[in-house]
Amino acid sequence: MGHELAVVAAVIMGVAAQLPALKWARVGQREHYLPGRIGGFVALWLRASFVNQALLVVGLVLLVGSFVRSLGTDAHLVIAALLVLCLLASPVGLGFRGRTSKLALTARMRRLLVTVAVIDIVWTLVGWLIGAPLGFALLSGYLVPFVVELALTMTRPLEDRLLQRYVDDATERLLRIRPKVVGITGSFGKTTTKNYLATLLEGSVRAIASPASFNNRGGLARSINERLVPGTEVFIAEMGTFGPGEIAALCAWIPPQIAVLTALGPVHLERFGSEASILRAKLEITEQASVVIINVDYPRLALAAKALAGSAIERKIIKVSAVLLDADVTVKPNEEGELVIYLKGQKLAKIDAGDIAPTNLAAAIAAALECGVTPEAIGARLGLITSPANRLVTAIVPESGVEVIDDTYNSNPAGARRALVALDRRGGEMASKFVVTPGMVELGKRQYPENYALGKAVGHVADELIVVGKTNRAALVEGAAEVQADAQGCHLKKVLTVKDRTAAIAYVKRATKPGDVVLYENDLPDHYP
Repeated sequence: MGHELAVVAAVIMGVAAQLPALKWARVGQREHYLPGRIGGFVALWLRASFVNQALLVVGLVLLVGSFVRSLGTDAHLVIAALLVLCLLASPVGLGFRGRTSKLALTARMRRLLVTVAVIDIVWTLVGWLIGAPLGFALLSGYLVPFVVELALTMTRPLEDRLLQRYVDDATERLLRIRPKVVGITGSFGKTTTKNYLATLLEGSVRAIASPASFNNRGGLARSINERLVPGTEVFIAEMGTFGPGEIAALCAWIPPQIAVLTALGPVHLERFGSEASILRAKLEITEQASVVIINVDYPRLALAAKALAGSAIERKIIKVSAVLLDADVTVKPNEEGELVIYLKGQKLAKIDAGDIAPTNLAAAIAAALECGVTPEAIGARLGLITSPANRLVTAIVPESGVEVIDDTYNSNPAGARRALVALDRRGGEMASKFVVTPGMVELGKRQYPENYALGKAVGHVADELIVVGKTNRAALVEGAAEVQADAQGCHLKKVLTVKDRTAAIAYVKRATKPGDVVLYENDLPDHYP
């Protein structure tokens, strides 16, 4: 092969080797562009398939071959072509464009991809200088997940600066309009509590809430800039966190007068390492608040309430519970399927329990009272409380007559248990009950045992378990198998594993009849195997 043609071929294959960056950049996008996440997904995809492990080994052998100069140009180009094919195929199952979570070529994504390209060019130029340009280009392709990780780290300071102007605008708007800020955080229940509170405030107080799950710096800045208008009396800010210091940073420019802590659990445990670390991060919301509303049904939060009450900083501590009648606000289920609301032990009202989360409602009632809503006005609006979208929402599918419980936005053990209770009380004697789930993620060392326990719990309630994907397949299937082996109290007749949610839905449509009930518990985007 002529030298010029060989150079052209090397350039083409070097460029092609970088195309997998699109796959991993999409993973980075889905993980909120946070550095440190890509490596974990590399490990997930490798564990998911022997084929992916084989491609990794074959690719490594080919990569080493591309640096062996004695093989000659033609052999190098053949090796390079085979390696590029391996890189384009790997990992099998992770697409370029995406299916459930498509790659969005936003300005931020374009900046990320340009940074990846610059890293690859510089790396290849180093290869030219030492006489191995093709090998170096292929090496950056082989290591592309970590090149994307490097690019995420490099672009983070720039992205923070670009976002700052929107934060500055939001800060100015808050200072000008001066609403009372209710900050809501917790391991779960944030969005539900926020929606309950917005419903209770309506008609008494002019309030707006951050929409959907807009609970980080960018989402809250956008919420304020687009939705906060003069005359707004209360702004309800859901505040999430992936690590220590994030909520404190949010509170620096959105200082809540009322802080709400909904729950504490192992959500994002793999990021925090322990529930103690999660608690410390969540408590950052209380630092500037004059009122703290805290769910004392969680022992760690109950201890935190005592510590806050005894601190040198004067705060009003409001305890809410679904159990303790001596709490400030209690929403307690009774045997008649109702929720009874108590204020300092005195009965205010009772409503049909439905799928309402008792402690979330208790926290919302406490916050509404602190915002100036009267107990009578709260009682009048209790019947309007509904679940947020995709969080234990129930509907009958008109075409099939099947009842569907949509809990696809929940990914925590407590929420899953509550969803199974909701499933258990639905359907007639002839109804079959189905659970469709990929399991729960980001639980660190507790992920396998929690999903194993979920598989067991499903076995006591549902007739069929449909496990979606491979991420938690082993834990869910083994947990269900334990219940089936025991037989006592087991309802489970069938466990099915499917590739993705599309396949699960297709199966449910074939297998169900009118009157059956299907619970969709959690959903994972397709950057999970």
